[in-house]
Amino acid sequence: MLLLLSAVCCAAPISNAISAYVALQTGTSDDGIADGGTAADIPARMLAAYKKAIQQVGKHVPACRGMRWPILAGIAKVESNHATGRTITAGGDIRPKIYGVLLNGSGAGGNTTVFPDTDNGRFDGTASGERAVGPFQFLPSTWESVGEDAGGDKTADPHNADDAALGAAIYLCGNGRDLAKRSQLKAAIFQYNRSHAYVANVTGWIDQYTAAAKTTRLENVSGKVRTVIDAALSQRGVPYSWGGGNANGPSTGICCSPSGKSGTTIKGFDCSGLTTYAYAKAGVRLPRTAAAQAGVGRRIPADGGASALKPGDLVFYAYAPGRDSTIYHVGIYVGGGQMINAPRPGTVVRVDAVSAMSGYAGGARIL
Repeated sequence: MLLLLSAVCCAAPISNAISAYVALQTGTSDDGIADGGTAADIPARMLAAYKKAIQQVGKHVPACRGMRWPILAGIAKVESNHATGRTITAGGDIRPKIYGVLLNGSGAGGNTTVFPDTDNGRFDGTASGERAVGPFQFLPSTWESVGEDAGGDKTADPHNADDAALGAAIYLCGNGRDLAKRSQLKAAIFQYNRSHAYVANVTGWIDQYTAAAKTTRLENVSGKVRTVIDAALSQRGVPYSWGGGNANGPSTGICCSPSGKSGTTIKGFDCSGLTTYAYAKAGVRLPRTAAAQAGVGRRIPADGGASALKPGDLVFYAYAPGRDSTIYHVGIYVGGGQMINAPRPGTVVRVDAVSAMSGYAGGARIL
């Protein structure tokens, strides 16, 4: 098996598979990928609304604990993709308005239950039934109970980013949950949508946005190192493809990973395909496999931990740390204990904690 694993950058050993999403990130601001920039795919105005809601929710639910903007971002990502494609005014109004399907039991959108009209079309634009509204997809009846004015215009509008984010925070807080506790966070999300698949999806995004908020700033990173990091970050969200990716960008991969996953129909990157591409943008040609890449540049021993790494360094993982011939994975360090990573089949390019993969084997400084 090790011969196969050295032929192509592979995923984590099956017995050590990551049990949860850990971290997609990136900012497009000058500050890089920290909390001060836009996190991942969140429009700046929506991110501002989430953060504003966190500041205000305590006035409405004083007993609430642990509310963070990544929680709101996780909900809004799944419900409306952060209102992407809409115009969001400085005051937070979203146009065109976001409406869900008419909940008339027709089966559209998975709806099989009839919800009679409660607002005479005031929020959802129709008196013939109910439909979810706004970036957080509130039913009008629910909005009536949690909607608050966050912007000071004396109107609680679910089609306003600030008002909607505050309403979602109030709803998730309930009577005073501690959302820092995973069990209570999951309970709050389940109340939002009674589906365990929904809870898993939302918590995955929450974890990714949480990691984005913790990632170190990159304002002091420049030159070729910044070119490498920016190139890798630009591929966030691109699917993992076993054997995929090269110096020119994503490509279809090969068959098959140790778990039987084929990349032949997936255009994307595996771990060393991503590093090959990112370094090519800085004019550096890397060997194609993770194990071979460990032989380039100055090796950084594993015993120094992540603190010995600098942004732009390659990060390696091995079945037998200390034996470079067993290296099975590589990422690109961005600081703060985080790396840009194409983890394994079924995931996408994202930022993970260095500790997310097993068998840390140190790094290599190329630039």
